[in-house]
Formats: sequence, C-alpha cells, structure tokens
Amino acid sequence: MREYLMPANSKRSRLILGFFTIRDLWVVAIGLLITVILLFLLQHDSLLMMIIAILPIGTATLLVFPVPHYHNVMQLLINIYNFFTKRRKYEWKGWSVVDEK
Repeated sequence: MREYLMPANSKRSRLILGFFTIRDLWVVAIGLLITVILLFLLQHDSLLMMIIAILPIGTATLLVFPVPHYHNVMQLLINIYNFFTKRRKYEWKGWSVVDEK
C-alpha cells in the first residue's frame, strides 16, 4: 500500500516567493502604476495630496497582506462578500426525518 505524507507547506511551493499568486502581483503592480502616475500628476504642496498619491499602493499592499486561515485580505473580503450575497438553501434534517430517496 502506497501512502504518501504530504508536507504542510506543499501549497506554498506553488506560490511566488511562497506568498503571492499571479493575481496578487497584478494587484500590487496596478497599485504601484497608479501611485507613480499620481505622484507625477499631483502637486505635492500638502500632506493631503501626498496621502492621496500614496493611497493606491497602500491599499494594494493591504489587500495582498497575508492573514491567518485565509490566503490574504483580498480572499477574506471575497469570502465575506460571497457569504452575504449568495443565496443559500438549508434543508433541515433532524433525527426524526426519514430520507425516502
């Protein structure tokens, strides 16, 4: 009988640098591109304009930040959105229900 023991970190080997998927890298790249464009376009006279210019890369970084029990914050938000928007149908079956199928 051939039984293989799968290591706990086998899924991480398929990720880039052990943390990122292609979608994560695209999110960070788009956030970085928007930040660079805003840094060139906006005048840096006030702290508010600097915060607005740096906001896209900050948001992208927070979205791909790893959290426990999920891949990252973006996956957690997707799961929360799906939980509250997808219609679920629960059929109650207690100890007295007879399954006649």
